[in-house]
Amino acid sequence: MAYRREFLKKGVAMITGSMLAARLNAESFFGHSASLKKIGVQLFSIPKLLEKDFAGTMQKVASIGYKEIEFFGPYPFSPQQEKDGWNAVTPSLGFSGSGFFGLSAREVRKILDENGLIAPSMHSGLPTLENNMSQLAEAANSIGAKYVVLPSAQTHTTLDGYRSQADLFNKIGVEAQKHGVRFAYHNHGNGLKEMDGTVPFDLIMKNTDRKSVFFQMDVYWMTAGGVDVLSYLEKYKGRFRLMHVKDMAKPVRFSGDGGDPTQWISLFPYLEDAGSGVLDLKAIIPAARKSGVDHFIVERDLAPQPEVNLRKSFEFLSTLK
Repeated sequence: MAYRREFLKKGVAMITGSMLAARLNAESFFGHSASLKKIGVQLFSIPKLLEKDFAGTMQKVASIGYKEIEFFGPYPFSPQQEKDGWNAVTPSLGFSGSGFFGLSAREVRKILDENGLIAPSMHSGLPTLENNMSQLAEAANSIGAKYVVLPSAQTHTTLDGYRSQADLFNKIGVEAQKHGVRFAYHNHGNGLKEMDGTVPFDLIMKNTDRKSVFFQMDVYWMTAGGVDVLSYLEKYKGRFRLMHVKDMAKPVRFSGDGGDPTQWISLFPYLEDAGSGVLDLKAIIPAARKSGVDHFIVERDLAPQPEVNLRKSFEFLSTLK
């Protein structure tokens, strides 16, 4: 969450349960549906609507046709440092809500059930994942979420730094399993540029246990990092279990290694609704399903026209086979 907070801070100024057997692998833990029937939305796309009327917004999301949602933190049980970082940027955002937007996990689950929605995943900052896994997992299990997802991580200057990061992910993944959930890493933009002959993201893939560390691919940021999304889906079958779906107005790339929030900001204006840009989502989505992605989640960060943006993306994705 540190990078997201930094991203938001700079962006606004410029325009953010029981342990499973060790042998259980990714493919057997979550099964595929026959077609792309459950499309989700990351709630960071519509925070102002949620803050005004959480229940009513869930009704709107469901009325469009969405079946899944993904939460973002911090949560009431998140460490104070995480809350303080969030509170430092919210005055300039026009909203302050996060997590369950003042509701209890039980109340949230009731609203989801009433609208035929499920929440397969929750984004959470590293301090919560490291120090408050039991409470995070309790909340996740209460609302039915199976994944707790780190939305970004530190950019390192050496490969040893990324090896240490992989070791940390393994520890978090094991701890998550103990509490009946799965840990996933959403690589925002860093670690995609070759370093000493190795792409750091590949090193993380190689050094993390596929039984306890999963991944969420963001097609926009991976493309911005110069990655061939289709090649990565083929190369790492079974590792990517969730996907953030959005589009790119024109082909753009990071000016550097993708680890500086300023580089993210420079590409923010090129965000588009799914199907409205240049990304070949008609090829990416089927390839993702074949690779092992189970959850396709629309994310249009702080969507300028929330209901319009969500509807356009849903209408495009719902036509894909």
